[in-house]
Amino acid sequence: MRSGRRTRRRGVAAWLSSALALALLAGCGHSAPIAPGGVPIIGTPGEIAKAAENLGFPGFATKNTTRVGGADPISDAAAVSQAVYVSASASSRPEVVTLVDLHSWQASLAAALFMSPPMRAPLLFTDGGSLPAATSSALGTLAPSGSAAAGGAQVLRVDNHADSGTLHARDVTGANPFAIAAAIDRLQIAASGSPSAAVVVVAADQPAYAMPAAGWAAKSGDPILYVTRDAIPPETVAALRAHQHPHIYILGPPSTVSQSVASGLRTLGAVKRIAGNDPVSNSIAFSRYYDGSFGWGVTDPGHGLVFANSSRPLDAAAAAPLSASGGYGPLLLTNSSAALPSLLDGALLDIRPAYDKDPARGFYNHGWLIGDQHAISLAEQAQIDALLEIAPVNAAPPAAAPITPAPSSIAPTPPATTPAVPTSPPGATRRRSAKARAFPVLPTSATGPGHP
Repeated sequence: MRSGRRTRRRGVAAWLSSALALALLAGCGHSAPIAPGGVPIIGTPGEIAKAAENLGFPGFATKNTTRVGGADPISDAAAVSQAVYVSASASSRPEVVTLVDLHSWQASLAAALFMSPPMRAPLLFTDGGSLPAATSSALGTLAPSGSAAAGGAQVLRVDNHADSGTLHARDVTGANPFAIAAAIDRLQIAASGSPSAAVVVVAADQPAYAMPAAGWAAKSGDPILYVTRDAIPPETVAALRAHQHPHIYILGPPSTVSQSVASGLRTLGAVKRIAGNDPVSNSIAFSRYYDGSFGWGVTDPGHGLVFANSSRPLDAAAAAPLSASGGYGPLLLTNSSAALPSLLDGALLDIRPAYDKDPARGFYNHGWLIGDQHAISLAEQAQIDALLEIAPVNAAPPAAAPITPAPSSIAPTPPATTPAVPTSPPGATRRRSAKARAFPVLPTSATGPGHP
């Protein structure tokens, strides 16, 4: 008995020591780590009343969600980079890391392209010419080895001249967001050896509508290029010409990229528009879209998903590596930190996994949540978790938390081709729950938000 008590006391003492150290450390940050939903403290003993909270549950993770709970995109990017590249050995380190100035959301989203092959570069943020503490620490941990595809560079500095120490840096610069995006595209073409067959075009003054393009760029290698609502800048024209009449996908409704710009783009490639009438529905439309080798085509269960708040565009860049590794999945947006938008609730219910006999033989969804509870609340996380859970085919939908009404309806672009569906194992089904709400789908010949 004495030995057991002594062991427990040592465990509590060790925990208190580590908790105190972390609390002192947190004095320089935004919040104390032992608060519910705060930083997980590994090794919390059972004698601590709030052991679960101190281990990070449920704020850090639930059965179907994992939260990257940074108070800002700087810490989110640092955390994501080390979730993707654990850096415990040479084989788990990246060859090159992207450093991008947090004061340019346009450069940040476009730079997500470097996470695609061949460079596979995670992204960290600079603050002008300086490295924030979280970025400096993450860069030291990642210890990039150097990328042959990037000319031996260990760091790609996009729109900044932050001190990278002894690491070999390569600069990607431009006079404006259009030029910087074009320069990012040129480096990707040089690294991969050929231009991509597809390009995503977004409005340079509408970050919430552009956010979903970052994850796709990281996964596919299709660059993000910018236009204004009513004009195609010369830098973008030159970049599109380098792709030799590519497939051009406009992401956003005509209120962000006008019909006249769509007409102008047709002289440079084959144009299609993917759109919703607001950022939430726009992200859903993009997640569902499928056109040959382009698009996520998430219209059935069994996917990775990433969630972010539409008011934090830099989180889309920070999270992009999660769309290009692990569970691979599109970015979906919420427009509230308090309750799930009704459209997003419906979208998740529409792809909720279901099973006939044995859930262990089914397909599963998983969601990454980006940002702390000021970005996505615990109530939203609980609702997302419930909607991602596999359930019997005839199960009722989960009880909803308060839901934020959407400002407008969605008419997502229909898939241009039917996504391939893997053969289900015995006892499994990709059928949606009996209560799933299907979104309206435009006929293939229709005109409207899904077409230029």
